[in-house]
Amino acid sequence: MSVVTEVSPDGKKLTISIEGRFDFGRHQEFRESYEKLNRQPDSIVVDLKKATYLDSSALGMLLLLRDHAGGDNADIRVVNSSTDVKKILAISNFDKLFDIS
Repeated sequence: MSVVTEVSPDGKKLTISIEGRFDFGRHQEFRESYEKLNRQPDSIVVDLKKATYLDSSALGMLLLLRDHAGGDNADIRVVNSSTDVKKILAISNFDKLFDIS
């Protein structure tokens, strides 16, 4: 259960991979994954391939990431979502805020 961060060699793309439960227990680790960077990346990918659970606090954390990255101008993609996670994101209208696949 962790948050794994990878920055592309050119520093333009940040990938945040969630492993295990994506809930309030990951809050500090998730925020540090993007706040500790020296340079703001051009794009951010949140990879949920290994996420086993997502709750409302995870949705809040995604919104905080979006605000930090520039709000409407942010280039954030949520990838490798399970069918159930995609449904949760769609019901919450997150498909209007993020590129979800």
